[in-house]
Amino acid sequence: MTVTRQDFRDAMARLGAAVNIITTGGPAGRGGFTASAVCSVTDEPPTLLVCMNRGATAAPILKANGTVCVNVVAAAQKDTAMVFAGVTKCPMEERFLAGNWATGETGDPMLEGAVAAFDCRVTEIIEKGTHLVVFAEVEQIRQGSEADHGLIYFGRDYHPVGALTDG
Repeated sequence: MTVTRQDFRDAMARLGAAVNIITTGGPAGRGGFTASAVCSVTDEPPTLLVCMNRGATAAPILKANGTVCVNVVAAAQKDTAMVFAGVTKCPMEERFLAGNWATGETGDPMLEGAVAAFDCRVTEIIEKGTHLVVFAEVEQIRQGSEADHGLIYFGRDYHPVGALTDG
């Protein structure tokens, strides 16, 4: 059986994942995009991977800066995630008018109020099909309040994640 691109995309829409705003800042400027393809690789050294379309506007900026911040979006930041997903079609620098930003140790923009933010140095980029797989070692972590609710992407839409309950 041959798996078509559309079949794969439809099935992947049923795989819920955290919503993240991926940012970079440095000599090449600031860039960012919304992604759900993020996961941990190892805790020694602490390393994440991020998948991004190699045609994304932020791709050359990220490559040139060699840094990335994974901002795990809180449910209340859905509108900011939509801006970085390109829904508003605003220029890259204007995206940063959405949300409040601090600067991480690497110089990357860190989203204030995010559930968590992982400021990282890129250690390797692998090209696979239409995407780049970015491996990044974590240099700084900022955690939000335990009361913050996360945001997931499922069924081609954003959904808030409720607080964990006992029992």
